[in-house]
Amino acid sequence: MPTRLSPRLAAVVNALPLQPHSRVLEIGCGPGAAARAVAARLTTGHMLAIDRSAAAIAQAEAAAIDEITSGRMSVRQVAGEDFVLQAHEEPYDIVFAVRVGALDGRHPEVGQRVLQRIAAATMAEARLFIDGGDPLRELLIPRT
Repeated sequence: MPTRLSPRLAAVVNALPLQPHSRVLEIGCGPGAAARAVAARLTTGHMLAIDRSAAAIAQAEAAAIDEITSGRMSVRQVAGEDFVLQAHEEPYDIVFAVRVGALDGRHPEVGQRVLQRIAAATMAEARLFIDGGDPLRELLIPRT
C-alpha cells in the first residue's frame, strides 16, 4: 500500500536525487512516512531511518513491516550525533533530515557532531539535504 504523505513531505521525497540502487539515511525519521516513500522507490538500494525517540522508531517499524521484510528499509534508535556504521554496513550516498534542529541551525554545537558522524558514514560523493529550501537545501558534508 502506498505511503500517504503530506504535500510537504511528498515534495521533499520527490526532490531527492534517488536512484533504484541508492543507499539513503534519514536522520530524525519520526514515524517514518518519508522513509517508507523513499524505500518504495528503491530496488537494490536501502533506506535506513534513524531517530533518537524509541516511540518514533516503534511507530516507524510497525508502519514499515513490508519495506523492512523486503530488505529495502531498516530502522534504528540512535541520535544523529551518536550514529556510526555497524559492522559490515555499507556507507550511504544520500542523507536527508526534515525539521532536525541539529542541522537547521537551532543547535549548532550538536550540528557539528552530527555532520562529523554523517561524514564518517557516507561515501565521498554523498549529498546531504535538509528542509528549508524549495523544498530542500543541500548542506556541505565536511571532509577532513
